[in-house]
Amino acid sequence: MAVLLIIIFIAGYILISFETYLKINKAAIALFTGILCWIVYIVSNNDIENIEPGLSESISEIAPVIFFLLSAMTIVELIDAHNGFDIITKKINQTSKRKLVWTITLVTFFLSPILDNLTTSIVMVLLLRKLVDNPKQRMVFIGMIIIAANAGGVWSPLGDVTTTMLWMGRQVTAENILLKLFLPSLACVIAPLIICTFKMHGHVRTPVQTISSNKRQFNIKHQYIVLISGLVILLSVPVLKMLTGLPPYMSILFGLGVLWIITEIIHIKKPDEEKNELTVANALSRIDSPSILFFLGLLLGVAALQAAGILQLTANWLDHTIANENIIVVLIGLLSSVVDNVPLVAAAQAMYGLDKFSTDHNFWLLLTYCCGTGGSILLIGSAAGVAAMGMEKLSFIWYLKKISFLAVIGFFSGIIIYFLQQLFIN
Repeated sequence: MAVLLIIIFIAGYILISFETYLKINKAAIALFTGILCWIVYIVSNNDIENIEPGLSESISEIAPVIFFLLSAMTIVELIDAHNGFDIITKKINQTSKRKLVWTITLVTFFLSPILDNLTTSIVMVLLLRKLVDNPKQRMVFIGMIIIAANAGGVWSPLGDVTTTMLWMGRQVTAENILLKLFLPSLACVIAPLIICTFKMHGHVRTPVQTISSNKRQFNIKHQYIVLISGLVILLSVPVLKMLTGLPPYMSILFGLGVLWIITEIIHIKKPDEEKNELTVANALSRIDSPSILFFLGLLLGVAALQAAGILQLTANWLDHTIANENIIVVLIGLLSSVVDNVPLVAAAQAMYGLDKFSTDHNFWLLLTYCCGTGGSILLIGSAAGVAAMGMEKLSFIWYLKKISFLAVIGFFSGIIIYFLQQLFIN
């Protein structure tokens, strides 16, 4: 039974990796794989009465993550529907390549912790299209956006799905994510940025039309209200967790309710045809629902492996074979450049419980960093990279030649800073 479960899970992974060629949505494969693992586990044990409580417990652990992601994505979509991000992007107008790469990279790094790395990468790629006319010139900038978006997502509980999972699983706290991972994440960006700067010369050519005329025109006051309200709500989630102990998914659902009321009030006098495009209902129809189901399928598959005892055996094998928790974490981080980091983190949470490594233990903090930034090493290693690849038709081979080395430099620079910080500050 254990061998069959492993084969099914690995086969699902392989099919997900070849989504582009198979033309089958990865969410469909992930759901099929996750449920099939549970079917095999239940049939093999032939004891549904004893297995069902474990399945219910797994669902209860997964549901808060799904609710959190669903609410956060809806809030971001509401801001976007009101062109709120234009307020930020219109402030960037440099044409010098060196100045622009620093501006774009740092804006991405500080925006990603609030919006999440995927949304930030999409917003910044769209901005680049307004600033750089030549698609080939945009490619290096986009490479830095991917590195910065993933690094920025590490030092905030909202910035990356895996960081959110570890935060909601109580492996890390919001304050220690910020205090102990900000400098390593910054080093992960600054090191490749410095190298990239020396390779850039001259100016970019700006498109004739830098502002899209197709976008709906909004009252600037309403744009500011929705943008500021949305950002404050997102930032208040970890604060409420620290002050009141309210679970993050409850805080974000409450925030969504608040923003929902705000948008209803500011559009109360508009006709229904115009107002419908700016409602939460419309935002829910625009969010990336397949990604939510993708996470659900993967997490269910990992839960089945955990219930079967496979993950614990794997943890024991790693402990005895490698016998160094730091090396194990770095290897997991490097593996996340090839394999999606969501199931890797979910597996680590299942293999190494809080009874082995307590909250904010070095293991969990380093895992947060490595799994968040390791995905930048290959174009397919992160949601930000995959999104950029789809939007700008980036080549896997080009990224491997031009950006992967920079990402590796950043990855290990952050690890060095992390241990130096542990040595001198702690």
